[in-house]
Amino acid sequence: MSYVEINAPEVFKEVQEVFLRYEKALVENDVEVLDELFWNSEHTLRYGVAENLYGYAAIADFRATRPTPALNRELINTTITTYGYDFATANTEFRRDQVHGRQSQTWLRTPEGWRVVAAHVSLMPKNT
Repeated sequence: MSYVEINAPEVFKEVQEVFLRYEKALVENDVEVLDELFWNSEHTLRYGVAENLYGYAAIADFRATRPTPALNRELINTTITTYGYDFATANTEFRRDQVHGRQSQTWLRTPEGWRVVAAHVSLMPKNT
């Protein structure tokens, strides 16, 4: 069995940069960048706090119509792991006001650049 290189420095840096670009777009509600960073495919999915979105079109529709309250948040325990040169995961916890949540993203290198192919956002129960 062969193994891929984990966290090759140049790949890790690329994913870290695109993850931070995503985060900036998220807190600024830059829908154009958020849409760009999701893989434009029927196979892309995003499980949100209150929605299950299947396919790029459903995710883009959600982004275009969601309310935009204060989106600033603090990231904690962010872990990015790259597997070889074309696949990565990014997991983080976030805090906003009294909300504590989790976010997971699966990233794939495509001809257009790194794109989220699967995402999951959930909230922690109170008092955690």
